[in-house]
Amino acid sequence: MSRISQVMYEEASPELQAEYTRVVELYGSVSNMKATLLHSPVALRAVLEWYTLFGKVKPVLGKRLSILFCNAISRENACTLCTTYMQKEIVESGEDPEQLQLDDRDTTIVAFGRQLAADPNRVSGELFDKLRGYLTETQIVELTVFGALMIVNNIFNSALQIDVDENLSAYAIDPDIAFSGSSHFHHDKEAL
Repeated sequence: MSRISQVMYEEASPELQAEYTRVVELYGSVSNMKATLLHSPVALRAVLEWYTLFGKVKPVLGKRLSILFCNAISRENACTLCTTYMQKEIVESGEDPEQLQLDDRDTTIVAFGRQLAADPNRVSGELFDKLRGYLTETQIVELTVFGALMIVNNIFNSALQIDVDENLSAYAIDPDIAFSGSSHFHHDKEAL
């Protein structure tokens, strides 16, 4: 059960009702995470910049690899809510999350995401050189901040134990299995 209540539109101040309406207009609904973030419009807006950067990263990586990057970060951080959301995206795209096929570019991006979450001080020169082979400096900057905002989402959802949204229940992950340390990514070359 979530440690912080969700802001309910009917009970909110006029300022928070306006924010709530803005979220619905921009994103179609108010998830449990967003309803909790509504306690602070400043915090909400900061976290929602994830969507702005997703709009920058997606044309470069494609939606699939952008989601796999976020999934790698969320799994590394053992964030049940975010991993469940990414699982939904993977399944709805027609893939089996347990049997993903990754080429070298995919493997590089996923490894970078995992390392950002595990310890950004230890991004190896080899991994960074491979990343540089696929992305421009601007793209690397945007991908890194996008990953950092994914980590913010993970921390927020995990520390405050935000409940998994009801519409994600069909995709719910078992944390004991999902975060056991085994990788379900299959690729042509060894991970970096």
